[in-house]
Amino acid sequence: MMSVYDQAHELARALQQSEEAKAVETAMQAIEADADSKRMLDDFRLRQMEMQQKMMTGEMPEQSELDKMEKLYEVISMNTEIAKLFEAERRLAVVIQDVNKIVSDALGHLYG
Repeated sequence: MMSVYDQAHELARALQQSEEAKAVETAMQAIEADADSKRMLDDFRLRQMEMQQKMMTGEMPEQSELDKMEKLYEVISMNTEIAKLFEAERRLAVVIQDVNKIVSDALGHLYG
């Protein structure tokens, strides 16, 4: 009989091979091949990470900071390759959320 862990690894492989994951990979390769796109994305991700770290320590970013991030997101989303990546990441996140929901729903009866 296959263990829960074996099945989890099988699910992980299925996710890796999914169209959604492959779209993220393809989009990332296109960005890696373009220095300007890569620099813009790296800068955005760094700022995003810094903001998330602040929030994890309980420090809420100021509205001006949030506005700046939103504006930056809009600007870098005008880059076709980055826009493709963001869309691909969004679609992959939906698949992962759906998988989490399926697992949670299956165990929901344990907690009434």
